[in-house]
Amino acid sequence: MNRTPRWARAAYDLVVARRSALFDLALAVITTGVELGLLFDDDTPVRVLPVVVTALAGSALLVRRRAPLTVLVATCASAALLVPLGYSPGGAPVVVALASLADLRGRRVSVAALVPTALFLLLASITSLPLPIAAWALGSYLQTRRRYTWALRDRAATLEREREQLDQIAAQRERTAIARELHDIVAHSVTVMLIGVRGARDVLPTDPQVAAETLARVEASAEQSLAELRRILGLLRTSDNGTQWRPQPSLDQLAELVSGYRKAGMPVRLELSGEARPLPGGLELSAYRIVEEALTNVLRHTDPARVTVTLDYGRTELDVTVEDEDEDGDDTRTGTEPVLSGGGHGIPGMRERAAVAGGSLEARRTARGFLVTARLPVGNGNGNGDGNEV
Repeated sequence: MNRTPRWARAAYDLVVARRSALFDLALAVITTGVELGLLFDDDTPVRVLPVVVTALAGSALLVRRRAPLTVLVATCASAALLVPLGYSPGGAPVVVALASLADLRGRRVSVAALVPTALFLLLASITSLPLPIAAWALGSYLQTRRRYTWALRDRAATLEREREQLDQIAAQRERTAIARELHDIVAHSVTVMLIGVRGARDVLPTDPQVAAETLARVEASAEQSLAELRRILGLLRTSDNGTQWRPQPSLDQLAELVSGYRKAGMPVRLELSGEARPLPGGLELSAYRIVEEALTNVLRHTDPARVTVTLDYGRTELDVTVEDEDEDGDDTRTGTEPVLSGGGHGIPGMRERAAVAGGSLEARRTARGFLVTARLPVGNGNGNGDGNEV
């Protein structure tokens, strides 16, 4: 609960909103005070005219951001007015105005103003040359520093926009690849349906029972194909004639995938939990690709002591887990940065595949390594069974 009084928060907000004006006010007051102290530091009688002229010169600093050159001329004029009257101004408003000009205007303008200002201060015996030169150098440094900060901010904003664009391009490419893979699955299902319908038509006069069973399988295949088509809609946006089409893997080939990584030297094992059963082709493909991408990331970014791939067949969802453990925890990945690998786009690509299948994916560090967990809905089914290891 925030216990800060409302008036305090309002005062803070006002100070933040008006900090430039408050700074200029403080600068004008301090400069005026310093100039009056320099003007009357030698027992010079205090008169109204020099006080008014000095106050006007200090007040001019309040508009130094809007018209720095005009303020510089005004402060020089006030100093020039006091000298013939027998007073010895310290030149504090002139020095501040010169630094402001060097800070707020271009280098050519400030250098052009520095020369006559420094000569005026020297000839009027107000101050020596090093002081105005130092004031100009300070203003130039402040300007350079501010421009450098602006350049860094612009560069950071540009890099952020480019990163967002690259993420969008990567997601679009991943969607296109997923749509092509699902297209293969649906095309296969339609072919199976066509063959089944023809077979049912051929045996319908002689064996209606076989025809009915065949049509039931065709119906199930049609329902699956419709589910896959819903995932395809909206995914395919661009065409890539250079992409090669190939048969798509399923979870039946996951043991072969794990075995390949094991032969490559990765200490990986596959564990199955629940009752394994056939799942929609698009879902099996998404699960396979998620495991493949996760293992590729492990191979690229760490040297694990052990890697465990777990498939948990539940009644309504399939849980896919890939966990690697390292003895020293040396891992260059994070759960939020895009990690690029050979054929995909790392963690964002895995999340995209999980989302297309209607599920979700979490990728995070653990105490000893990295954990990727995907939950993919499969509908009702029998998910109780004993686990076993492959």
